[in-house]
Amino acid sequence: MKTLILASASPARRRLLTSAGLSPQVIVSGVDESAVEAGDAATLAGTLAGLKARAVVATLPSSVEGALVLGCDSVLAFDGEILGKPVDAADATRRWQKMRGRSGVLYTGHCLVDTGTGKEATATVGTTVHFAEATDEEIAAYVASGEPLEVAGAFTIDGLGGLFVERIEGDHGNVVGLSLPTLRNLLASLGIPVTSLW
Repeated sequence: MKTLILASASPARRRLLTSAGLSPQVIVSGVDESAVEAGDAATLAGTLAGLKARAVVATLPSSVEGALVLGCDSVLAFDGEILGKPVDAADATRRWQKMRGRSGVLYTGHCLVDTGTGKEATATVGTTVHFAEATDEEIAAYVASGEPLEVAGAFTIDGLGGLFVERIEGDHGNVVGLSLPTLRNLLASLGIPVTSLW
């Protein structure tokens, strides 16, 4: 059975994979996300996912043969801006004051590399997120929790932030950080049934 390696430190991505019967090894890429620029959120998410996957592939010892390396990255497109992780609590607060009662599109880039063949499959998925009319007090408490400081767009849907997401249009897992149906399709494009990784 092929080894699946997740090129991400995100515990949420790892939980998604585990819940789907996949048991990834985690190797963090070390890519400096702040050094990468792109004209739009979808392009940035896809570019960063590819950089993360290829960075981990480059570090693998020759003893690891035929591994599958999955790189993912998420960014929020909101009001013409590209929003990754906020720089500090004040930045997270400002974002939430703008986002409440409005919507944005969370893009997650996926890059899957089969180190056995050298083949690569990529996809970027967008999910529209409608935010609740959070009060100033709720925003302050949420930011004080520290959760929004660690995630793209300054919110989660699978944690405390889920209280402030009214609804979404698209794949829920994609907002968490990884689209499982997309991963299945990427695996299929490389000739690998997802069930072979169970």
